[in-house]
Amino acid sequence: MPKVSVIIPTYNRIESLRLAIKSVLAQTFQDFEIIVVDDASHDNTAEVVARFKDERIRYIRHGTNKKISASRNTGVLNSQGRYIAFLDDDDEWLSEKLQLEVDLLENSPLKTGAVYTGFYKIDKVSGATVVQVPTKKGFIFNDMLTQNWLGTSTVLLKKECFEKVGLFDESINFGEDYDMWIRISKEFQFEYIEEPLVKYSASGNKISNDYDKVIKGYEILIDKYHKLFARNRKSCSRFYLSLGVLYCYNKNPAKGRKAFLKAIQIYPLEIRHYFNFGLSLLGTNNFKRLKELKEALW
Repeated sequence: MPKVSVIIPTYNRIESLRLAIKSVLAQTFQDFEIIVVDDASHDNTAEVVARFKDERIRYIRHGTNKKISASRNTGVLNSQGRYIAFLDDDDEWLSEKLQLEVDLLENSPLKTGAVYTGFYKIDKVSGATVVQVPTKKGFIFNDMLTQNWLGTSTVLLKKECFEKVGLFDESINFGEDYDMWIRISKEFQFEYIEEPLVKYSASGNKISNDYDKVIKGYEILIDKYHKLFARNRKSCSRFYLSLGVLYCYNKNPAKGRKAFLKAIQIYPLEIRHYFNFGLSLLGTNNFKRLKELKEALW
């Protein structure tokens, strides 16, 4: 039985998938299986995976597109390892990632359920790279309620975490990882390795173009955790700020203004809430144009 199960969900990304798999095979730690979950791709994903000819690679294909949460769940349910690691199909690991994480997890207190690492955030368009360094460890539940800083591809978990808190919520297809970290951090401690050991591929646009999916994810998370988020009024208000921006980008400034007003009601001392409310009065196109101008200047 392998010690680690590496789960790689994929959908129509054969070029980046190839690099992701290579980065796992190049690990200094070799006691693993790779489970590639193909979410009904319509390219030659199966052929690309088969070319590796490594007995540790298992390929599972969904008959229909079930989205990211279901794909991760398929991987977990078919895993044999004591530990679970996720790798997004457009990310890559540095060669010592698994070895360092396994060593840390096995030498941590029994209550530790997961370890994570720093990562390189690489802009797909410009190539600009930012190093993200972790700072939170131990019981991080309260910190996790303020924002999600965990990159899914950086995490190694004990399989018992899923036995305790359940699988990914398949009603969520944006923020499903955040939902999982909240649930796990309520029951287990986290440890981290400061060193960046993952190359995380980020879109140049900070807001996904699939606004409907992102908005639904935010709405579900806010509804699910509102009472917990409300413990920190400033952080809670920023969830509504983000939701309002998404509404405006999605051509619904009226709902955007309601979200901004909610943010103001929760935490009236944040100037950005008023700024975005004012921008929303100018319509979607002007809202986008001025937001992009502000980001360019800052």
